[in-house]
Amino acid sequence: MKIILSFLRQLNENNNRDWFAANKLMYEQAKNRFEEYVEILLPKIKQIDPKVDVMSAKECTFRIYRDARFSKDKTPFKNHFGAYLVRGGKKSGNAGYYLQIQPDDNSFMGGGIYSPEPANLLKIRQAVYENVDEFIEILSDKKFKKQFPYLLDDKLQNVPRSFPKDFEHGQWLKYKSYTVIKQLKDSYLIKDNFIDSLCEIFAIQKPLNDFLNQALTE
Repeated sequence: MKIILSFLRQLNENNNRDWFAANKLMYEQAKNRFEEYVEILLPKIKQIDPKVDVMSAKECTFRIYRDARFSKDKTPFKNHFGAYLVRGGKKSGNAGYYLQIQPDDNSFMGGGIYSPEPANLLKIRQAVYENVDEFIEILSDKKFKKQFPYLLDDKLQNVPRSFPKDFEHGQWLKYKSYTVIKQLKDSYLIKDNFIDSLCEIFAIQKPLNDFLNQALTE
């Protein structure tokens, strides 16, 4: 993990193609180490959630190269490594388990569904509307709330037009993403048992993923 953090820290300070080309070997070493962690994590996640059907780290990890065509930030490389372990693969749109390694205490884990396409977002909101007590129970569970005290706060100002404006729990229908995250310090990542510790927390997150994935199938 120290190799991964060291490379990413240097990349953050030298985010240009010349430096990256001159340090391609360092990148390959860090990338391989990250994929090794994902290979260890994957079977453990499958024990927690047997519906996760990806078979290798390469199916879960994201490229470090940024698509900067439509961004004001023109730096060519991401400053983190990320992996999404989920049924159907990282582009499936399903709820899964995410890990992002980023130095200087900027790493995080989490899951749910980030910025779903409109049809899926409507399905999720409909499921929340029809099963709001179950949804609130998941988020209010003591263990869940300790690890994930809130959903990412990206939401509409008003209840979506498809639902009654006077719905008692309308605040849960305003979200554009149904995602939770937990920040991870560098000191946590370098512990010998950090993968097992991650899995304990991912197991607590699973009921939210189950709820969201069930919504997408209805």
